[in-house]
Amino acid sequence: MAGRVAVLIPCYNAGGVVASVVARTLDVVARVIVVDDGSTDGCTASFPSMPVTLISFPKNRGKGFALLAGFRAALDMSGVEAVVVVDADGQHDPSEIPALCKAWEDSGADLVIGARTFDRRNVPLRSWLGNVVTVRVMALFFGMRLPDTQSGFRLHGRRFVESVLESVPGGRYETEMAIVLKALRERYAVATIPIGTVYAPGNPTSHFRRLHDSLLIYRTLASAWLRSGR
Repeated sequence: MAGRVAVLIPCYNAGGVVASVVARTLDVVARVIVVDDGSTDGCTASFPSMPVTLISFPKNRGKGFALLAGFRAALDMSGVEAVVVVDADGQHDPSEIPALCKAWEDSGADLVIGARTFDRRNVPLRSWLGNVVTVRVMALFFGMRLPDTQSGFRLHGRRFVESVLESVPGGRYETEMAIVLKALRERYAVATIPIGTVYAPGNPTSHFRRLHDSLLIYRTLASAWLRSGR
């Protein structure tokens, strides 16, 4: 993976958790990009002294904008062939990055999604229910049943990233859904692998607005379905 893979960590007011995520990621890969989406809690204050590329927005814009900025930075790095996204809240284990990369190399997929096991013993009810609904809606609309439509732990091949930057707009969490839908509608190769399911009690660093962001996600789904001519 050396030199071929960059890891992108978008963050907003992630507290002390993000520093641990970055440190564990640096144990696995050399190229790490952190996009600070206008944090006000000083969570990235120590990062200029770390071997990471830090991009800072002057104010909060949304995770989708942070993703696109990080993608651009990754493509500017010589030799980068894939970009892995890891969330800043500690719900992804950076030690599983090599498994995503192996799946990418073995399958040649343009998008590899780390799929959580939605065991009700380990997953909050609202997260479990949200995933069940979107999995079924996507299967109905697009004829593909992905086990986890909302995982932020993903690997994107370079040609897919280039296409995403050409056509996917920035936003909040709906941008992640738009990226998956683009892959399905335009017949990019998509693969999934199982990953661990980690939920901090109450997920204190999550900034997902349940009603507002859910509506944006389902609006993105509906718009993609209408554009597909179904």
